[in-house]
Amino acid sequence: MAGFRILLAGGGTGGHLYPALNLARALRRADPAVRLAFIGARRGIEARILPESGYPYRLLPMQPLYRSRPWRNWRLVASAPAVLRGISRAFSEWDPELVVGTGGYVSAPALFRAYRRGVRTAIQEQNAEPGLVTRLLASRVDQVHLGYPEAEERLEVGERTRVFAYGNPVAAGTIGSPGESRYPWPAGKVLLVAGGSQGAAGLNRQLVEDLASTSSWPERTTMVWATGVGHHAWVTERVALLPFADRIRVEPFIDDLGAQLHRVSLAIARSGAMFLAELAAAGVPAVLVPFPGAAGSHQTANARAVQAAGAAVMREESELQAGELWELACGILRDEPTRQRMAAASGERGAPDAAERIALELLELIASGSSPRETGPSPRASR
Repeated sequence: MAGFRILLAGGGTGGHLYPALNLARALRRADPAVRLAFIGARRGIEARILPESGYPYRLLPMQPLYRSRPWRNWRLVASAPAVLRGISRAFSEWDPELVVGTGGYVSAPALFRAYRRGVRTAIQEQNAEPGLVTRLLASRVDQVHLGYPEAEERLEVGERTRVFAYGNPVAAGTIGSPGESRYPWPAGKVLLVAGGSQGAAGLNRQLVEDLASTSSWPERTTMVWATGVGHHAWVTERVALLPFADRIRVEPFIDDLGAQLHRVSLAIARSGAMFLAELAAAGVPAVLVPFPGAAGSHQTANARAVQAAGAAVMREESELQAGELWELACGILRDEPTRQRMAAASGERGAPDAAERIALELLELIASGSSPRETGPSPRASR
């Protein structure tokens, strides 16, 4: 028997694509007969990931929206006819019963096409500060799924829109298990430094400078520094000159990091929504330095929400004093009661089952037989 037909639209960055992939896997676990397809942008990370995913997909020549440099948006206008034709063909080919947008350039036109055709729609918003697509379309879609409950107060949703705050859909197994890891994790406390899949030049540079001037190291602690591929060589070179070089492991990338975060005592990190969701699912406290160039200051809003919950301390990169980042981390690692309190607060925000819960809501929306826009108001829901 044929299953429900669902089109997932999102990408551009891993922060928009991986939630869609995690939802797709959860939907398939909930209903093995479900038929899934993806729409993404040719210039996004999905051009590399989707061909290996096993799902049918269509990549469109979508261009980014330059809010601070509007004169560059001529490419967006020029690409619009081809994008709209591609979306029309995707709808004709897959005839979706539900379109789920997870953010990125292509999600807005796909969601709007679904709305105009009377197809059920849902948005999964990862950040505490909702993105442009979510702000524009929250009043039109049937469901909004929030990674941060704080985001709801920044949205104007439709009277018939159901809002859920189950958390961000992390990959199954994020909390990890006693099983083997492909990476040889050290014994004792582990201080993880991670700037995201591409690394973080500013964060790496600040920490190198702090370590070069310190004479202090927390006992029984090893630093695992995931620099990002592009930063690995120069960080390795600088670390080799440090007095504590033997206590630092420099890696370009750890491919099963999400599933192994339970081995981490404290993280120094950027504050991308999905990585913070993984930290919370594993109950890891953090020192957060948001990426100052993130669109809409999303990372700063995320970090402030986690700090307010007691799970992290946050510092703006532009305001960091010499040695401050390292001193913050050392202070937490040496104060075990404080670290444990932060870890507990992190775990309280964790939502390891978010993907499954969102998937069930999406399937129920299709199974209901009619959209909330047609049947009248529905109550809002939350975690």
